[in-house]
Parts: sequence; C-alpha cells; structure tokens
Amino acid sequence: MAGGSAELELFRRRWREELAGGGKRRRREEAEPGGGEPREAGEPKEPGEPGEPGYLVLARGLLDGGEAPARCRSSPPPGRPAEEAAGDGGGDGDDLLGQLIRDLNEINEVPFFDVQLPYELALKIFQYLGKAELGRCAQVSRTWKILAEDEVLWYRLCHQEGYLLDTSISDHSCWKLALKDCRAKEHTLRTNWKNRIGAVSQLQYELGKVLCDVHSSDGVVIAGYTSGEVRLWDTRTWDYTAPILEPVHGPGDAGPQPHVSFVRINSSLAVAAYEDGTVSVWSLMTGREPIHRYQHNQRIQALALGSEGATVATASGFEVKVESPDDKGFWQTTGTFEIQKLVNFLNLVPDVLGSPVAVAAAEDIVYVLKGEDPGKILHSVYGQPVTCLDVSAHEAAFGVKGFGWLLNEPNQVLIYNLETSQCLKKLGNSMGDFTCVNLQDSPPNMLVTGNKDRRVRVYDLRKSESLCSLYAHRLGVSAVQMDDWKIVSGGEEGMVCVWDQRMGTKLWETHARHPVRYIWFNSHSLITANIPDEKTPRGSSIMDDDLTAHRKHRGIIYAYEFSVDQLAVESVLPICRSSYDEVTGYNYNIGLAVPYDNI
Repeated sequence: MAGGSAELELFRRRWREELAGGGKRRRREEAEPGGGEPREAGEPKEPGEPGEPGYLVLARGLLDGGEAPARCRSSPPPGRPAEEAAGDGGGDGDDLLGQLIRDLNEINEVPFFDVQLPYELALKIFQYLGKAELGRCAQVSRTWKILAEDEVLWYRLCHQEGYLLDTSISDHSCWKLALKDCRAKEHTLRTNWKNRIGAVSQLQYELGKVLCDVHSSDGVVIAGYTSGEVRLWDTRTWDYTAPILEPVHGPGDAGPQPHVSFVRINSSLAVAAYEDGTVSVWSLMTGREPIHRYQHNQRIQALALGSEGATVATASGFEVKVESPDDKGFWQTTGTFEIQKLVNFLNLVPDVLGSPVAVAAAEDIVYVLKGEDPGKILHSVYGQPVTCLDVSAHEAAFGVKGFGWLLNEPNQVLIYNLETSQCLKKLGNSMGDFTCVNLQDSPPNMLVTGNKDRRVRVYDLRKSESLCSLYAHRLGVSAVQMDDWKIVSGGEEGMVCVWDQRMGTKLWETHARHPVRYIWFNSHSLITANIPDEKTPRGSSIMDDDLTAHRKHRGIIYAYEFSVDQLAVESVLPICRSSYDEVTGYNYNIGLAVPYDNI
C-alpha cells in the first residue's frame, strides 16, 4: 500500500510540474501593462481565480486529493444537478475513483429542487401525473422536458384511457402523438354521432321472405328468415358478401324448410334454432356447413349463446339443454335441466370458469342452472311474472310485474347476486311493465331499462335511484342500450332514438314500419333491426313467387357507420343513389328516389 501511495505522489508531482511549465507562457500572455505583477513560475495559481481555464482547475482539484474545486463544482452544465462534496480525506486513490464515478452518474440524474434523483426513480414519480401535469412539467427545464416526454409515460396514459390496448410499446415511435390522434378520432366520432354524419346501409335478403330474428357480434350480423335460411353480413368491410349458412338436410326433409325462430352469434360460432326444434351450429372459420346439430321434441322457446367460447343453451317445453364441445372438439350435452314451467328468457353467464352457468326465467320463477346444483331457484313470487332478463358476470337483473297499486306492489327491476343468491337492489316504481333491461353492455354500476309507459330510465346501482327518465316511444320501449354518454332506444312503433345521457335530450331519430327488436352499437357503428310480429302477412301467401308483394312486410336491418365523414347526400340509402342500370327493381320505393338520384 505504501508503494502504491508513493507512485501516486510521484504521478501528482510530475503533473504539477507539467502544468506549471505549460501555464507559464499563458500567464505571460494574459498579463496586461496595468494589471499587477505576474506570478513566479513555481507559485501555483488559485483554483478559483478568474482567467484560468476550467480544465486546469479541475486537474488541480483532482491532483490535490480527489475532490473537485469549488468553482468547478458550483458550475455544472445546464440541466445537471450540483454535485455534493466528496467528503473528507485527501491523498487516497479511492477518493479520486469515487469522484470519477460520481461524475459519470451525474449524467443520468434529474434535479428535483434541492435533491437529485436517478432517472428511473424520477420516471416512477412522473407516472402519477396526467396529460396536463406532464405538459406543465415539460416547460420547467430541458431535463424535465426529456423526462415528461418519455415514451413509457405516454404509453401508460394511452392504455389508461382505453386506447390501443392490444399494442406494445414498440409499435409506435411517438406515443404522445398516438394518444393525440386517438383523442381526435374519438372527438370526431362523438361529433358524427351527435349530428348523424356517416353512412347507412340496408341489409336485405329478398329470398328470405320475412325477417324472424337478428343478432350481431363485433359488426358481424346474422339474420334468420321464414324461408328457413340464415344469412351473414360483415359490416366491417362493406364490399364483402358473407355466405348463407346452409342447414343439414335429412332424408325426410323434403318440402319447405321450417321458419327460423332464433339466431345468435359470437366471435367464433353462429347458432340458429328452427320451429321444428332443430338447432344448428356453424363455425365462422370452417365454412357454410354446420359443425353440430341436435333436435328437441317440441318448439324451442329460448336460445342462448355464450359471449365467448362455445356453449349453447336451448329451452324447449319444460327442458333446458346445454351443449358444448370437449377438449377434443366433439360436441356433447353438458347438462339437462327439468323446469316446472315454460321458459320465457334464457341467458348464459359470461366469464365463467369450468362448467357453464345458465339463468332461466320461467313465468314467475328465476332459476340458476349449474351442473353441480341443478334447478336452483334464485327468485320466486307467485303471481309476479318476469317480463325481461339480462345477466352479467356476477349479477342478474330482471323486471317483475307486481300486483298493482291496490296491494302496494308496483313493477320493479330486481338485482340479484349470482354467487350468494341475495337480492341486492329493487329499482323502479312504475305502473307499466319493464319490457327490456340491459346490464351486461352498460357501464360499471349502471343499468338502463325500457318500459311500457313509454320511458327509458337509467339507474345508478350505487344510489338505487333513477338518474334520468326519457320519454319518446308512444307504444312502449322494446330495445335499449347505453354507454358512458349516449343511449339508443327502440320502440314498438318502429322508431329508433339516440339520446345524450348527460343533457337528457334527443339527438336524432329514425323510423321504420315494424317494431325495433334488436339494437347494438359500439364506438363507431350502430345496428338496428325492425322485425315484424306477423310472419305470414294478411292478404298474401308466403309461398307466392311475387316477392314485391311482401317487401313492406319483410322487416329491415339498418347498419350505420359513423367513422367516415361523409356529406348527407353521400350517406343516403342505396335506393336513393340508384342510376337504374340494373334490370331488377321495386316500384314500392320509387318515392324515395326524389330528389337524390343521379339519373
């Protein structure tokens, strides 16, 4: 150790001699006629004295014991924190090494008032700030600007606001700009929704005769008709014509096909139930031919398909059957349940691990159907039938028809916990029957209902009270859905209304001939279906070859797209933009051709 100290002292002495010899000429040149006497060659210059270069000051400080001089330490580069004293002790090589390490670490340190923090720790603090706070911090200094615009912070903010959830941090070079673009698109979509700017299309299938049922999943629409045919449309790509799903014909199936009673679709499967009790299941990946088919002895009263996965539940007579594939892909019956009364409503509980769980409403009894606990009664009050039903992952909401004001039993919506089977809330106090309820698609702790008294009501489940009541449909509400700012409702008279939830005002409305039986929307599209109650129109035979006689009786599906910014003339119905080049047409809609046609 003594030998190492001697070598270090010899190194320092030689450096001092070289610095003194090299600085003699500089001191002579800097000396002015009236400005004091020059120093002797061996006299060292004060480290903090003006006129001496900074690197000489730094070198002298390091050679004197490893601690940077005061002048050097008090003048850090712009945006860098001031280095604290290295501590006592001089002449030891450890102090010199520690000083060099601290100088290197200073590059990655961020000033926070009178302390300095590593970059990673400062990033942890900044992640609790919002967009406005980060913008203000970026104006403090250059170092804070670099920190406030870090990609990790804006990537986290983008995910917190629900944008680009399926992306990684390497997918965009500037996440701040990506968040700005997403918010601009959301603002444009909201403006288009409010002002009804976009494109609208009619989804029609002339050979299907009368429309029976409609369902959709993420823009893919399925429709069943009285001709027994099932048709698909993919509204996400307007030029794509989806196939017609073909049923399996047995040897004794000659003649006309039975009507389609119900259709359901999710991201992977499409299901149709027919009037003769047949259920067909198609895979959206394999083709038109069904992958599974089973038969009930009686007419099917209700059909349910899981929102994810491959689970189908059907109710026929006093029996509820649940079908799903096993690990090898072979379909099997996972549960058969006997019900005391005829089932009116049937739903599968979403996001259930293990065996599927179904909720069935049979007149005035609500059942929870599980494989390990068959026929469990969730709610039962004699003489109070269930009028509507919807389920979420943990709760079930259904409307109950009371005995009336004479017995102080108005119509209400009951909220039950599916795990504890306890009634959580009793909502509403209405004379009319609740005809529809939407719990699964509503925002958290929110519920929207429709009633025969022509009103749409929004409830906050935390307060058990109605937030707003909207009056529009003169024959009663038949379908309803909401999100965080708008409500879309459909009525028995065929009108579709779009409401601003916070303002409680109607934004716009559309009207068609038949009742609105289905409504679905997301951030940029809206799908509505007007389904006639009369499947065999009076005065015309359903077997008639003249399709024009049934056009006004068929029902119709509308698909609205608000992500495109089009003029009103460009977004009118296709019949109104016809150039009459096609040989086939219908004079029933000739009145719509004025004044938009480009003949």
